[in-house]
Amino acid sequence: MKQGIWLTCLALFGVATASFGGVAPKPTTFHVAPAGNDANAGTEAKPFATLERARDAVRQSKIQNPKSKIEVLVRRGTYALPQTLKLDARDNGVTWQAWKNEKPLLIGGKTVGGFEPWKGDILKANVGAQGVTNAFRQLFFDGKRMHLARYPNFDPKNPYGGGWAYADGKPWPMYAEIPGEDRRTLQYKTSDARQWARPEDGEVFVFARYNWWNDIVRIKSIDRDSRTITLTGNCSYPIRTFDRYYVRGLLEELDAPGEWYLDKKEKTLYFWPPAPLKKREVYAPTMRTILDLGPGTANVTFRGFIIECCEGTAITLKDTTNCVIAASVIRNVGDYHGSGVSISGGKDNGVVGCDIHDTGSSGVSLSGGDRITLTPANNYADNNYIHHVGVFYKQGVGVGMSGCGNRASHNLIHDGPRMGIMFAGNNLVIEYNHIRHMNLETEDTGAVYTGGRDWIGSRGSVIRYNYFHDMLGYGHDEKGRWFSPHFAWGVYLDDNTGGVDVIGNIVARCSRASIHLHNGRDNVVENNVFVDGRLVQVEYSGWTDKHRYWTNHLPSMIKGYESVASQPAWKNMRNMQTHPTQAVLPDHTIMSGNVLKRNIIAWRDPKPKLYGMRNVAFDRNECDYNLLWHYGQPMVTGIQKIKEASGPNLAPNAGFEESELTGWKWQVKPADSKAVLDANVKFSGKQSLRIEGRGTAKDSSGRELCPNFVSGEINAKTGQFYRLSARIKAAAPDTKIALMAQSYIDKVYFWAKDTSTTAGTDWKEYEVIFKFPAPGDRDYREQMKSFRVRLDVRQSAGTIWVDDVTVREAVAMDEWASWQAAGNDTHSLVADPLFVNAKKDDYRLRKNSPAFKLGFKPIPVEKIGPYKSPLRASWPIKEAEGAREHPLVSQTENP
Repeated sequence: MKQGIWLTCLALFGVATASFGGVAPKPTTFHVAPAGNDANAGTEAKPFATLERARDAVRQSKIQNPKSKIEVLVRRGTYALPQTLKLDARDNGVTWQAWKNEKPLLIGGKTVGGFEPWKGDILKANVGAQGVTNAFRQLFFDGKRMHLARYPNFDPKNPYGGGWAYADGKPWPMYAEIPGEDRRTLQYKTSDARQWARPEDGEVFVFARYNWWNDIVRIKSIDRDSRTITLTGNCSYPIRTFDRYYVRGLLEELDAPGEWYLDKKEKTLYFWPPAPLKKREVYAPTMRTILDLGPGTANVTFRGFIIECCEGTAITLKDTTNCVIAASVIRNVGDYHGSGVSISGGKDNGVVGCDIHDTGSSGVSLSGGDRITLTPANNYADNNYIHHVGVFYKQGVGVGMSGCGNRASHNLIHDGPRMGIMFAGNNLVIEYNHIRHMNLETEDTGAVYTGGRDWIGSRGSVIRYNYFHDMLGYGHDEKGRWFSPHFAWGVYLDDNTGGVDVIGNIVARCSRASIHLHNGRDNVVENNVFVDGRLVQVEYSGWTDKHRYWTNHLPSMIKGYESVASQPAWKNMRNMQTHPTQAVLPDHTIMSGNVLKRNIIAWRDPKPKLYGMRNVAFDRNECDYNLLWHYGQPMVTGIQKIKEASGPNLAPNAGFEESELTGWKWQVKPADSKAVLDANVKFSGKQSLRIEGRGTAKDSSGRELCPNFVSGEINAKTGQFYRLSARIKAAAPDTKIALMAQSYIDKVYFWAKDTSTTAGTDWKEYEVIFKFPAPGDRDYREQMKSFRVRLDVRQSAGTIWVDDVTVREAVAMDEWASWQAAGNDTHSLVADPLFVNAKKDDYRLRKNSPAFKLGFKPIPVEKIGPYKSPLRASWPIKEAEGAREHPLVSQTENP
């Protein structure tokens, strides 16, 4: 164990690390026990009954002896707090802990009894008569959270993919905008029509549009003729066809074991217990927070408790110093806005050695520090076991970090709807964590995630020596079929993230790729092991200066950059000399300064590619000294170059020199579009083709199609490579175009290879290198005999000229040679990395691994994850069952 960790443990136990030759004074001790009495003196023989009385005694003692060390020892038993236990500066320096490792239970609610039969197996109880007067939104039975009555019912056999209804309506692509679309109406299917006496008492739990997270919004009204539910407020996004939802909080839907309903007016609880009551207890929360450490609180430790049953965040620390929540179990807490522990502001505070699970939102939330001056808060979450988070809020994560100089380390995190760790800030540290089986209910997500829309996030942060595996993701296709795995990465640096170090991690079996840089810049990805990405191993997705993300976010990037550019602390931050307005490269791309080197990348499946790179300038992003292994199979990089192109030009009327547009025709022609010969503008010869694209046309399914002009059919050889090229210029700069080779039979198949780009006002040659599919290729169809050249104007209005179209047979390099010819991986090796035992996830390297010749350093796998410590809630950790043991995220057909 590191010396620093051990000294921290000693300090938390009250052991003096420097006594200057003296003996540490014996602390003043107060005792609390369920059988105690608040009129007692608080001794071991005569303990207090409540924590509130102990707190008051602590304060009185500190008035009499301000420098005395005080501890409060709490015996096992259940302590139902009448209100939030609040601590402040008057309580500084006090250690609250379980007596001799007993596990006292603190609950933020009341026991509900007095049940009597109502209908069938459903019981009822007058909670108002029992002093429960709040409109509680959760109920716990025998230590488990019950389901508020809902339609459709929860499906325990398929808890993520089952138990949903699906919005009706016309299908629409997820990322396509619909003018005038509102965010508070849902159209339901005829089969989901229900009869509710008071629908306004209910609420809709829905994943709207993007499937990134959910909303819970009350019902305002229902129009049964149009099958429309109108909500009282907006969802995060419009609710579209195929979006999944359920309705809850209506008495008519109380029809399954484990469901309940509260009549708020009559203060009556209706409950169908999933097992006989007998000695099992029913709890209803009566407060939002159980323990609150307020501003000015310092040097307080809470250790060894079980904390459960509250509506909001169980433990909150705000603007505190050196306060620690340790070795505790925090469970069954939080609603949509409620987490396990929140540390906000202050410095040197921590959550250490806790077991945190079944939280409404996140497990732990850390913030604090000054991003402008880069002053660290040094708040931390260390050695915790966090699982089954995000019960209500599907953006709930294991650990959420923001601010400056905070740390998440040695945590085991699994089974959650979204990321394991989400971070946004500077100089944050994510190290030695083990994160698995996350992203069970959302898509476009990762094991760890951050974004950089302000240009400065999350610069200076480090992701090192972690083990991320089995990132799943869950989503649907255009036909409404829901499935998993889908659309998740291991390390996800989103939206212009810059200046992050990704060092020494092991990432395995992610549903899309091990790592994704979404227009990232100045990131260093080094000495990692990336294994078995499902679609691609490493993915870069760049923007151009015309991409709406770039144009939309540029103002906030400028604001973020200028807020710190003059700060001395930022002068040493990597590549901060570049102003956002200077970031666009000559080829109109943005990504720059990224380094991908000395990594081991290995994958067995023959289908996934090695790299997936879009809008990336290879001369501005380094990729080299990597060890690559596809188990003897070809290296597919997505880059295709040719050795030579020869033979006759197969394109008809290639220079448009004939008196008419022989061999060319409209494939999609909006009414006002034109295609004519133009002798005034030409690259060579006597004339060129001018295409005036105006508007769009709709196909039989209602999709909007851009103007496109095509050649006649060109007979093709299966398996043959071709080089298609054309000279193109535009009337206006940055006109969106596409040059394409296309083969299709309507309603049978569609195949195309294209370059989608922009044309300027000068002539430029564009090319497409492609292989015409052959039997055995994934995109081959038996009917494929020929292809056509297609020219698109991909904007509402634009004019282009085309000349010198050529189509020639080509001799291609393989994709690995093409990749290296582009300047990438020129010193990299293709070889077996010699893992100790990859089949058992042992990715340590044997001594004779060729990776060491490239400078690869061994990853300290023995330090990853939780460690044995006096401040662990339990050891060894017994992991809860979840997605690993039960493949619960299964494909679900949308009815």
